[in-house]
Amino acid sequence: MRGASRRGFLAGGGALLGLGGAAVAARAGLPEARAEQSGHGAHDSAAAAHGGGASGPTFRKGAVVDHHSNGFNPTEILRDFDYGTVSKDATGRTVREWEIFSSDRELEVAPGVHFPAWVFNNRVPGPTLRCTEGDLLRITFTNGSEHPHTMHFHGIHPAEMDGTPGLGAGLIQPGQTSVYEFDASPFGLHLYHCHVGPLAEHLARGMYGTFIVDPPQPRPAADELVMVQHGYNTTFDAEGNQLYAVNGIPFHYMHEPVRVKRNQLVRIYLVNALEYDPINSFHIHGNFFDYYPTGTRLQPTEYTDTIVQGQGQRGICELRFPYLGKYMFHAHKSEFAELGWMGFFEVTE
Repeated sequence: MRGASRRGFLAGGGALLGLGGAAVAARAGLPEARAEQSGHGAHDSAAAAHGGGASGPTFRKGAVVDHHSNGFNPTEILRDFDYGTVSKDATGRTVREWEIFSSDRELEVAPGVHFPAWVFNNRVPGPTLRCTEGDLLRITFTNGSEHPHTMHFHGIHPAEMDGTPGLGAGLIQPGQTSVYEFDASPFGLHLYHCHVGPLAEHLARGMYGTFIVDPPQPRPAADELVMVQHGYNTTFDAEGNQLYAVNGIPFHYMHEPVRVKRNQLVRIYLVNALEYDPINSFHIHGNFFDYYPTGTRLQPTEYTDTIVQGQGQRGICELRFPYLGKYMFHAHKSEFAELGWMGFFEVTE
């Protein structure tokens, strides 16, 4: 049976995880088509039926997910960089080691709505691994899931370390452990993800994370943020997503704006891990940013307020906020924004 439409889900007209649309809307805290909420009559009623309204879409006022139960908070993910356990080899070279595990975990992705995710280190997205070009990297991966998985890193490395079925260790079966070891190259913004078929499902379930390789000469000091764009195909029909998010939870940064300082350099590591939709986008209100595609060059390619990324694409956005206040950011695909991919920067002194 074909799944419910995305707009129908937001308006309370679809189905989610076997529940009827009205029950989903009630449990999820999603907007309802009630004109009296805005005081603008029939016009707003029609807008709300499509997930909108004069105030914009979000969960019902005060409705949020249980971050403690989920085991992660998107606000903390923003600035959470994992540099691994650091040592030196006999030649004085930096060696970084991580222990990563996969598991099957039910996450609350909207208030009262749960999603059976497959995750790295108990979170979506997985931990942000960070190193410097030329470091030796050693990742010990243990599969605690009920499904076979791998870890595939974007970058330059030997074929046997590619995390692809049939090469090197190949599929890592449930309960097994394997080690990926390679040099950090090239510098830039990369990602890692499971590379087991059906590939789209493994990514859509949550098996991805950010992989940052810093240049030998560090970039200028900045308030650095990681933003991973993704979605949840809650109907499991592989025909688009019913919810969209940055760093795990739809609408999170509407409830908890990203706080930054006026005139401070802000650097956003923006990754598109979205599946089942061909493109994603990022737009910021009231400002422009320098954009560095993949972060592999130190000169920006454009100065803009909107960029488009295909699946697996990523880039670095650098900007300063000259004025105080709250500035919205969101996908410029309006449907994605109305289904969760939106938030605010809050600029303070």
